[in-house]
Amino acid sequence: MFFGEFRHNMDAKGRMSIPAKMRSQCGSLVYVTRGHEGCLDVYNEEGWNTFYASLSKLSQKKRKARQYLRIVNAKTRELEFDKAGRINIPADLRGLAHLEKECVVIGAGDHMEIWNASSWDEYCDISDEEFDELSEMLDEDEGE
Repeated sequence: MFFGEFRHNMDAKGRMSIPAKMRSQCGSLVYVTRGHEGCLDVYNEEGWNTFYASLSKLSQKKRKARQYLRIVNAKTRELEFDKAGRINIPADLRGLAHLEKECVVIGAGDHMEIWNASSWDEYCDISDEEFDELSEMLDEDEGE
């Protein structure tokens, strides 16, 4: 399980260190793909296989399912760690998440997310205001 929040700098070539605590759960590579709300999702091999198994259940007869699958497949990269524990994030993925020098790696349970630091801070400010309401909503869902 991935959890926590870690601030790291990305170098000019797109290389960024993944926190050792998270990297230890990944083996020698990760799968990086377009995430939601403007971040990148990062999966270890086990997490990617589980995620992709859920995608394979989508009906190829539905246009929106095909569209989503195309985007995910086109925007996924298998990235190996270098000797310094960094991954080299391709320019197209950096562009999708507006990644620049200051980045945040967060644990999101079954995967990690990489955020532009200012986007993450803004997201947290909005989410902090709604935290109690979100918590109440979760209780409501358990009663169903």
